[in-house]
Amino acid sequence: MRIFLAGASGAIGRRLLPLLVNAGHEVTGTTRSPDRANLIAAAGATPAIVDVFDADALTRAVRTARPQVVIHQLTDLPQKADPAKIAASLAGNARIRIEGTANLVAAAKGAGATRLIAQSIAFMYAPGREPHAETDALMSGEPPEAVSARGVHALEGAVTGTPGIDGIVLRYGRLYGPGTWTEVAKGPAPLHVDAAAQAALLALTRGPPGIYNIAEDDGAVSIAKARAQLGFDPGFRMPAS
Repeated sequence: MRIFLAGASGAIGRRLLPLLVNAGHEVTGTTRSPDRANLIAAAGATPAIVDVFDADALTRAVRTARPQVVIHQLTDLPQKADPAKIAASLAGNARIRIEGTANLVAAAKGAGATRLIAQSIAFMYAPGREPHAETDALMSGEPPEAVSARGVHALEGAVTGTPGIDGIVLRYGRLYGPGTWTEVAKGPAPLHVDAAAQAALLALTRGPPGIYNIAEDDGAVSIAKARAQLGFDPGFRMPAS
């Protein structure tokens, strides 16, 4: 299968890329960094150096790849959990979710892709009884969560509401593991980065369009739908190299 992986050099993208290649898929992976392009090529994929906010360049890159499936793993996060950079990163993430997602959805549809898998977050539910199911209300955008809430609503609406595209939203829990801010689980609804990557791999061919909670089963969010329809296993880890 031909796959366009937006965000191939990010925390999840780096773990997902070898899973896709080892499964026999033909992958084009994006990055904004020429240095990271070499890492994508070394993993067996075709690198595309492109900025998601450059709609014309993104459209050309997606059309060149001719993907059947587009995977959206783009974020704008600092390498470390630096409090001084968190506010800016929240705004950057929101812009990616709003403007970047719109560009990627348009490019995917224009290139003839029929399935789009995108990452969202499982910790934006409005207060209420737990575990939260995918049908529970999200935060409405009141401060201080307003920036993130706008981004999440925009991303999920674009991915699941575009005619001609089977949109799947993976609401990821709080990531931990290699390439993330912490090596150990912290906070409710944790999720190892390898299990996050595996969920995206599973969603290539499994599950009807819609929204899925992807996290560990700690009582914060329900993962029953992801287990049943995607075959999701929160205990998945990459084989030791």
